[in-house]
Amino acid sequence: MLSKPSRMSWGKLLQPDLMLGNSVLTLTPEVLRQHNLKGLVLDVDDTLVPFSMPEASEELRQWVELLRPTVELWLVSNNLSQNRISRIARSLNLPYILGAQKPSRRKLRQATEAMNLPVHQIAMVGDRLFTDVLAGNRLGMFTVLVEPMLNPARKKQRYHIRNFEVWLSKILGATLSPKEEL
Repeated sequence: MLSKPSRMSWGKLLQPDLMLGNSVLTLTPEVLRQHNLKGLVLDVDDTLVPFSMPEASEELRQWVELLRPTVELWLVSNNLSQNRISRIARSLNLPYILGAQKPSRRKLRQATEAMNLPVHQIAMVGDRLFTDVLAGNRLGMFTVLVEPMLNPARKKQRYHIRNFEVWLSKILGATLSPKEEL
């Protein structure tokens, strides 16, 4: 499989390869095998752990253990809080990079090089188009857009920035239709 061309339209740069239409917990080893993925770079805030929660859930820890035999896993977060990201990474027993400044590719490249896998066999998994998907597509990674992880203690949660990104991405030419039903 060839990497994505370096010059893409905004619509293509913002188009995830896979939209789950649900949380990251629905990404299974079978889906990873189907797309020949050997590594995952995972965003943290709202992708794995709701921003309003201080630590990973037991359900997330079980999901990581389910995937661990199948793929290499790295956390790459824009968050600058060493305390927050390191605590989550330790609880999941995963390597991490913070302050990634996505859509910059620099820290993503650092994680992919550490995995020692072809970049097209590594997925960037996140809940945001203009950070996670854009960065992954710019690097030639397979990109997976997930729905934000919800805090069960909060009744009404709004994602104004994400909703704006989806709206703007459609204007710029991204189709943002799930490519497969899970």
